[in-house]
Amino acid sequence: MSKRHPIIAVTGSSGAGTSTTGHIFRRMFAGEGLTAAMISGDSFHRYNREQMARLAAKGQFGERNHFALAANHIDKLEALFYDYSHTGNGRYRQYVHDEDRALQAEGHKPGTFTAWGSLPPDTDLLFYEGLHGAVVSEAFNIAQYVDLLIGVVPIVNLEWIQKIHRDTHQRGYSEEAVVATIINRMDDYVHDIVPQFSHTHINFQRIPLVDTSNPFVVRDVPSEDESMLVIRFRDAAEVDFSYLLQAIQNSTLSRHDTLVIPGTKMALAMDLIVRPMVQRLIARKSFA
Repeated sequence: MSKRHPIIAVTGSSGAGTSTTGHIFRRMFAGEGLTAAMISGDSFHRYNREQMARLAAKGQFGERNHFALAANHIDKLEALFYDYSHTGNGRYRQYVHDEDRALQAEGHKPGTFTAWGSLPPDTDLLFYEGLHGAVVSEAFNIAQYVDLLIGVVPIVNLEWIQKIHRDTHQRGYSEEAVVATIINRMDDYVHDIVPQFSHTHINFQRIPLVDTSNPFVVRDVPSEDESMLVIRFRDAAEVDFSYLLQAIQNSTLSRHDTLVIPGTKMALAMDLIVRPMVQRLIARKSFA
């Protein structure tokens, strides 16, 4: 962790909702007048889209799916976090998504990476959003460098429903292919993704209030007003639960460290909970 160069990381698996959380943070940073170095976990994948497709066609999943630590440049991610926390600089690249028109206009093909380069100078903080922001293993300890670590963790059936809906409707994959991906990633999900949520400072978990018992036949993603949001704090002593219960209508405590709110209130909850934490991180830079 660093007082002068704070790092915020949002970690969660594909289809969990980390991108939505990223949009909330972007608005928050803009409102606070902060310049953040925005880092996508996708940019640390070891294989581009065509390479992954060729491996999948050969039935070579295992450590070659994106959940697996071995399928990512975790060493480079840890080096980035280390360098930024000490100097405010570091090396990164970008993954080119289908919607990245600016990168495509520069000649980059969707599904590929840009070249490695230096972070923009004079940023107020680093913000990471991706699969591995809280990794702690025998070889790596990413979590130790993160000042605010947030997990976005829908219950697994909802996570699968969201992934199937996104990948079939927005990315053009067949339902059979998406289900096969989910199954082939399961071992790495259990061993490389799930343990990270024990290292987070806050977990946001969306719970649907409709039947999701068979996620592979559900056609519609449960909406926010068909869900509740469970928010667990690692250090409950630092949380003003009385204020949150008053500020968020229809909220309640299920445990001493767990707040339950309507699913439609996620943006409000993140603003009330996270914005003061971001403000404190920036304020302490002045005393570093």
